[in-house]
Amino acid sequence: MDPGGSNYQDIGDSRSAYTDYGIALQSAEFTNSPFRKSTAVIDGKHGAGSNSAVHEMLKCAACMNLMYPPIYQCPNGHALCEYCKSKVLVCPICCHEPGNIRCLALEKIAESLELPCRYQFYGCQDIFPYHTRLQHEQNCRFRPYNCPYAESECAVTGDIHKLVAHLKDHHKVDMHDGCVFKHRYDIPNPQEVDNAAWMLRVFNCFDHQFCLHFEAFNLGLAPVYIAFIRFMGDDDDATRFRYSLEVGGFGRKLTWQGVPRSIHFTHKTVRDSLDGLIIHRSMALFFSGGDMKELKLQLVGRIWPEPL
Repeated sequence: MDPGGSNYQDIGDSRSAYTDYGIALQSAEFTNSPFRKSTAVIDGKHGAGSNSAVHEMLKCAACMNLMYPPIYQCPNGHALCEYCKSKVLVCPICCHEPGNIRCLALEKIAESLELPCRYQFYGCQDIFPYHTRLQHEQNCRFRPYNCPYAESECAVTGDIHKLVAHLKDHHKVDMHDGCVFKHRYDIPNPQEVDNAAWMLRVFNCFDHQFCLHFEAFNLGLAPVYIAFIRFMGDDDDATRFRYSLEVGGFGRKLTWQGVPRSIHFTHKTVRDSLDGLIIHRSMALFFSGGDMKELKLQLVGRIWPEPL
């Protein structure tokens, strides 16, 4: 099969200045949420949700997103988040130059806020102080998943049900039933392919979906292939399973046994951590036989649940 694209750049949030520092949130998160006072357990304690009027006070005059310290204001008192203050030339409300005035009163209010997780609409009901919320969201088990397709920079996100349908309908990925499989990779000119990903395979077993990846890259100066499996679900559920992969020929074989990584980890993260079956190109060509110029590699695998 023809290899896919070789660009492995991770897809990130285009508003990295916001997410890196936690200084702004999409206003849509708050538009549909009244933030009525409620209680939730926070590190063993109960906290109260913040009033929506306070959130209105803390919206940046430029981007209309929630601000986090440091908070700035123009000479007329219109508040700006740190990101917008560095970008705008004049206040969007009064057209004065922003200056470099800190709004300490709003910073105190912001520091006292308790906010719901941004993934509340996916099921997370926890509430956090502003300074711990971002850390939680980076590992929240309810955060949406990125499309696991490695052959293109697909930006689709969603829950597992949505991504399974997306893989079938948009990427035309083959879906297989069963926990034991054999798959053959035929590569006519392997010496010309140093950095590529081949068509994803998805296996339905044990009421979950598992993604089989096969990629070529350079390990130092050595051209190698790697095969690994990712789990379509969260990290905790992934640890409940094990898988094995095997290639061989002429009385020799290479085997790998591992734990599938959640698709919360990108395929690049798994590949670069070498968490899979590594096959040097010379060994793969040896297993293929013939004139050592064409790769015909059969991969055998099995997935099983780890006993509790």
